[in-house]
Amino acid sequence: MKIRYLLHNAYAVGGTVRTVFNQAGAMCGEHDVEIASVYRTGEVPALPLDPRVRLVSLTDLRPDGTPWGGGGTRLLRRTRLLPNPLPHGRDFRYQRWDPVVDVKVVRYMRAQQDAVLVTTRPSLNLLSAWFAPRRLTRIGQDHMNFGSYRKRLQDRIKRAYPRLDAVTVLTRADLKSYQDALGDRVRLARIPNGIPPRSARPALGRAPVVIAAGRLGRQKGFDMLIRAFQQVHESHPEWELHIFGNGGWDQKLTRMIEKHGLNGTVRLRGVTKDLDGEFAKASIFVLSSRKEGLPMVLLEAMSTGLPVVSFDCPTGPADVVDDGVNGLLIPPKDVDALAAGITRLIEDAAERDRLGEAARLTGAAYEMPAIVPLWEDLFKALLPGPQRA
Repeated sequence: MKIRYLLHNAYAVGGTVRTVFNQAGAMCGEHDVEIASVYRTGEVPALPLDPRVRLVSLTDLRPDGTPWGGGGTRLLRRTRLLPNPLPHGRDFRYQRWDPVVDVKVVRYMRAQQDAVLVTTRPSLNLLSAWFAPRRLTRIGQDHMNFGSYRKRLQDRIKRAYPRLDAVTVLTRADLKSYQDALGDRVRLARIPNGIPPRSARPALGRAPVVIAAGRLGRQKGFDMLIRAFQQVHESHPEWELHIFGNGGWDQKLTRMIEKHGLNGTVRLRGVTKDLDGEFAKASIFVLSSRKEGLPMVLLEAMSTGLPVVSFDCPTGPADVVDDGVNGLLIPPKDVDALAAGITRLIEDAAERDRLGEAARLTGAAYEMPAIVPLWEDLFKALLPGPQRA
């Protein structure tokens, strides 16, 4: 079977890219798998990809519309000064209009024969719904959640997604949201994110470090985490907070750290190629997001035996974290409660150990060998017999 994944930018670092790379790597042993990247920001992907998976770039453009390899600007980049008049322009990644990009995406879809086309964000799902040929099996993935989208995008989703063959969501809460929005007009399936099987890694010598990871932007809530950790620091100055990731809020967060007198205590560590190794050395993982789909980083941290303190944000954490069993769920955006949860685990090593061991067992349930059969079952339900091979 041919499987074609369509990504916004396969050369970036982010949860959706990691998730799709994990899926593609797990499927390529039995299927012909290709990932098409609309944009390109590197010579090679920043994240590891199974070499059996083909990666193609549709435009060789950066997301701002400039050529990736240099060579000046494009005349058609001027169109990006205009709002995107098409329905997929309601997705914030495609608010600026670039007709050449749209044409190349649609041409790629129409060039496929007898394939499963998996699109991975609302804009690409909408393009697939309206323009991909019916001979393809078209699956739209939602890596965030329906409730996080603005009403005008929700309206377009309601109109277009019934044209797809299936829509997959990550959590039980989001499945209910889509059922309420779309009814029985399209097949809906809950298939969680999957992580690669973990090798046993001894959790010896854990340091007094709280760890967090993700894109440095508003969604991940690191501003709230820094404010919470200021309270933690007053009682436990020997503990540090390490935040991994990059993004547009780098300078803003740096200024916050300085303002709160946390230099040397809260550290922005950038991107690491061995996040599992950092998880193995830390003692507590914190998820401070304002919203999520089903955060990969949460599953990865739990799989290494880290106890979790997480905002119960929409959606995702409540699907994975059982409060008091494998972590702590905190009311969304409650900075004081987040500080109290972190302090609780700092002061109770026995509870950290108990929650961490339960978290490890939870993480194992999200490893790709447990997730791949869910995808295979969906393919079998959608495809006629001969195309399953």
